[in-house]
Amino acid sequence: MRPEVATHAALHLLSLLEKATQTGAWSFEVADENMTMSPQLEALLELPDDAPRPQSPIDFYASASVQVMTQVLDRCRNDGEAFDREVQIETAAGRQIWVRSVGDAMRDAGGNIVRLQGVLLDITEKKRIEHETLGVTMRLSTTLASITEAFATLDHEGTFTYVSPESERLLGCTSRDLLGKTFWHELGDGQGGRFRRDITEALATGLNVEFEECYAAKHKWLEVRAYTFKEGLALYMRDITERRQGQEQLLLLQTSISRLNDIVLITEAAPIDAPGPRIVFVNDAFERHTGYTREEVLGKSPRLLQGPRTQREELARIRTALEQAEPVLAELINYKKNGEPFWMSLEIVPVDYFNRGLTHWVAIARDVTARKIAEDEIEHLAFYDPLTRLPNRQLLMDRLQYALTQSEGNAEIGALMFIDLDNFKVLNDTKGHATGDLLLQNVALRLSACLRLSDTVARLGGDEFVVLLENLGENHQSAMAQAQIVAEKILATVAEPYNLAGHQHYSTCSIGITAFTKRHQSIGDLLKQADLAMYQAKAAGRNAVCFFDPAMQAAATASASLSSELRLGLRNQEFLLHYQPQVGRDGEMIGAEALIRWQHPERGLVFPDFFISQAEESGLIMPMGNWVLETACLQLARWAEHPRREALSISVNVSARQFRHPQFVEQVMNTIQKTGIHAHRLKLELTESLLASDMDVTIAKMSMLKDAGVTLSIDDFGMGYSALSYLKYLPIDQLKIDRTFIKDVLTDPNDAAIARTIVGLAQSLGLNVIAEGVETEAQREFLARHGCPNYQGYLFSKPLPIDQLEAFMDGLPL
Repeated sequence: MRPEVATHAALHLLSLLEKATQTGAWSFEVADENMTMSPQLEALLELPDDAPRPQSPIDFYASASVQVMTQVLDRCRNDGEAFDREVQIETAAGRQIWVRSVGDAMRDAGGNIVRLQGVLLDITEKKRIEHETLGVTMRLSTTLASITEAFATLDHEGTFTYVSPESERLLGCTSRDLLGKTFWHELGDGQGGRFRRDITEALATGLNVEFEECYAAKHKWLEVRAYTFKEGLALYMRDITERRQGQEQLLLLQTSISRLNDIVLITEAAPIDAPGPRIVFVNDAFERHTGYTREEVLGKSPRLLQGPRTQREELARIRTALEQAEPVLAELINYKKNGEPFWMSLEIVPVDYFNRGLTHWVAIARDVTARKIAEDEIEHLAFYDPLTRLPNRQLLMDRLQYALTQSEGNAEIGALMFIDLDNFKVLNDTKGHATGDLLLQNVALRLSACLRLSDTVARLGGDEFVVLLENLGENHQSAMAQAQIVAEKILATVAEPYNLAGHQHYSTCSIGITAFTKRHQSIGDLLKQADLAMYQAKAAGRNAVCFFDPAMQAAATASASLSSELRLGLRNQEFLLHYQPQVGRDGEMIGAEALIRWQHPERGLVFPDFFISQAEESGLIMPMGNWVLETACLQLARWAEHPRREALSISVNVSARQFRHPQFVEQVMNTIQKTGIHAHRLKLELTESLLASDMDVTIAKMSMLKDAGVTLSIDDFGMGYSALSYLKYLPIDQLKIDRTFIKDVLTDPNDAAIARTIVGLAQSLGLNVIAEGVETEAQREFLARHGCPNYQGYLFSKPLPIDQLEAFMDGLPL
């Protein structure tokens, strides 16, 4: 091919390449400063045919790029340095466009730079796409940061690629600490545990996972929901420490609470008024939980899930949040397609899509029906008697307190009745506890039928019932006449024959009544008065009604006398401690319970049942309790010097009044410091009555004692205010099964069930458990079989003076 033909072909090919790539070429002769440009470059610069041509490459560039390109072209001209820059040029039409400017220098045979040449590539569209991509990225980051749950993403190796601010707060680490780090190494124990196993499984299988695991570094339980996507996993994390503790209680009350996958629902951000936002997306979990298919709900309003029990107040709160474009959390009763109601825990988040303003609402929800049912059951256990379904003592106290305080200056009269079944023990002893329970259930139904809806009938325990009659008028005589009518009706109704599992039984009751107004009376006084009147009815021959007589106050005089004797006994150091051994599963002694005795100068050895209640009422329980605490700690200090006894603990009973004293915790700390004992050897047995009120103060005090190392036990568990809903918050170490349940554990299915339940509850909460009142080997075997490892009772030893206790420990005859 001739040279001129080859040259023409090459130039033609170069022109084609320039057109295909939107590239223009130029050449600048250094010697004569002659500038030449390709037709494509002239087209790129939008130069008219009659327009003057640029005399230098620097003439191409827009003012914003002139400075940098002047330096670049100078280095190329002087030093031969090639260049490749993304800059802006200005066309003859006045448009500024982005180009990639590439060039270098040509040298002659002597190495001198003789020519500069380069190309300009139009990259305006590329720059526009980059700008839009950056905007999308920034808005996506803002949206992720607005999610109230902790959110993060992982790559396919399990390392963090994104961490939201809420994740930083939850995990206690900054993004800088986490990005690039492996998820399970940062949250696990090095091996990773479930963090590693489940996340690795999700990455390997592509399946979503949901699990709960302990984040040991921060002492938190986390709920982790991992969802797969192209780049790895998206994680939602939630602090469920409190819920985790609550679940352990719920497992005791119901066989299982199923954890369902989250429901996701997205709606347009239309006005809230009817027809309201339309559903544009639901996930598979929505279909499973509600029974609606995706096709049935798309384009419809979420209102289709609402029904007659959906809480209007909660809907109004959600509406207010949506109108203000704010995220909102709620719990609602919704309805499935088949009409079945269910509870939904719901979080709604506004979405700003591509900075167009509020465009969508994203709702993430889960079915919490099982939890709600369990909470209702817990509340029922706390305030209702499980056998008769009547209000228990705690609920009665609440209603009585309300009756006394609801209206200052109200002169309305009410009546309080104590009802005790006559000879109930005979039925239990002859026909068994199951028959006795049937009678109690029947009596409960009959008592309820005798009362108005506004009245209260409660079971205190055993065969004791209390009736609260309110608003009987302002005339005392008329009010008591009405109470008499109700009482006589109760006597007649209770006396009607019963069919107890095919056995006909007759029963009667004794009733004591006291009147009250809403002024100048206390609950304690009323209960005492009604109780005294009931015992007077018993003394009158049973099956009778007696009203409280002020003459009964003679008993109060005796109480005052006992208070004086107690005060004198404390001053004369007439009190001493006996110790009842506590043993473990292998029969080895693990400690002892300190039990106070009164060496009365006239009555001899007096047991605490005789004087403790009076000590409580008189306030003497404080110095008495301090003496018991100090004496027990001194004994622990002496045992600490004995190798065979240094590991033993001593349990000390603490009354509710003693515990609530403002200086109680300080007194315990000072006693431990003064005696030099190991704090964990001291076990404080607290009564359930502590849980009846001031829970925040109670938990705070218990936490201070726990932090100091003191062992805490709930005494006589199940006999008083069984606050299961609060138990998860209490920093306790042990539950103590009351002797009442142990006594008939082999013959009474209810007692056996309660004992098993308490053991199971303790195990689920990670607590130790001990049973008191163990008197037979069969009882001990039953308890051991069901997981109770520690025992106390006459099977092992009665309470002993310290010298006899130490002889017992040494195996010497007593």
